[in-house]
Amino acid sequence: MARLAQTAGLTDVQQEILSTVRDFVDKEIIPHAQDLEHADEYPQEIVDGMKEMGLFGLMIPEEYDGLGESLLTYALVVEQIARGWMSVSGVINTHFIVAYMLRQHGTPEQKAHYLPKMATGEITGSFSMSEPDLGSDVAAIKTTAKADGDDYVVNGAKMWLTNGGSSNLTAVLVKTDEGAEKPYQNLTTLLVDKPRGFGKVAEGLSIPGKIDKMGYKGVDTTEMVFDGHRIPQSQVLGHAPGKGFAQMMDGVEVGRVNVAARACGIAIRAFELGIEYAQQRSTFGKPIAGHQAIAFKLAEMATKVEAAHHMMVNAANLKDRGERNDVEAGMAKMLASEYCKEVTEESFRIHGGYGYSKEYEIERLMREAPFLLIGEGTSEIQKTIISRGLLKDYKLR
Repeated sequence: MARLAQTAGLTDVQQEILSTVRDFVDKEIIPHAQDLEHADEYPQEIVDGMKEMGLFGLMIPEEYDGLGESLLTYALVVEQIARGWMSVSGVINTHFIVAYMLRQHGTPEQKAHYLPKMATGEITGSFSMSEPDLGSDVAAIKTTAKADGDDYVVNGAKMWLTNGGSSNLTAVLVKTDEGAEKPYQNLTTLLVDKPRGFGKVAEGLSIPGKIDKMGYKGVDTTEMVFDGHRIPQSQVLGHAPGKGFAQMMDGVEVGRVNVAARACGIAIRAFELGIEYAQQRSTFGKPIAGHQAIAFKLAEMATKVEAAHHMMVNAANLKDRGERNDVEAGMAKMLASEYCKEVTEESFRIHGGYGYSKEYEIERLMREAPFLLIGEGTSEIQKTIISRGLLKDYKLR
């Protein structure tokens, strides 16, 4: 048993789930990840295996045919999956954000309709706040939904949808006219049902082809274009127009824990690869791990892996207890993503010239790690969230 990134106090059920997932990663993901990633091929067999294991229903309550597990269990599962291949964790990340938002904010009818099918993977979710000209300024959303009878008519373009083509349910943040005083009070979450695939998938709704990316391959990242698309007003999440910003932010807190977990997973794998190679490669008559320069790198890498893991666990535990975790989730996401980049780069350096070869796994990790610096908010956004929370908590009396 490796000593890094261990979590104290897990139940027997949690340990059994993690053991099963770890075996799945070692046998079904790691041996195939390189070929699938280089081909930019959707990992259908791996996804089917996760469905059979019940992972799509991991956090969905048992009354809706899920496993009813905690955010901590989910985060630890994601950490292991990302250790195998980050793109696979991306397949379930957005799915679970949507499932979580439905669980927390959906009407009884919406929960009964969607959650059982999401638990089996018959329905898979994606979500979108961002737009082509938006960046992190969520309140500046331009995609509009205008009331027309019992429907909304939606126009605009959304951007950076993970699973945009492979999902058949998308939670979309749009601007409605609620007569609110502040911009974010005019934002509404719509539950958009759509067929899987690309091109014109419904009247007034198109999913252009996959965006070609430096890394994070296999999983599809797309735009979503609305041109007079009609959707019943009953598809507003929770039947609560104007509450979309708060609903999405609740989901994004889960997403930030997820990104921290993914960063931990990549860092763990980068460390594993680095320490293994350092014991195999010899220079000047001994393994390079015997040289102080390399040994100190390994010590620093391991310390960063451990610190990031424990911050991620803390953020997940807070959310599970129903406590506010915006500051802690921001801290975990920022630290884990920055440390992930640093640990991966050090492992790359340990590999020397071979690290630049596509035959070696570390080359893939070097292209995947940068995504986590921007996904679910950049480090600068996290610093803004953290500092605001701290100034509120430590306000001078």
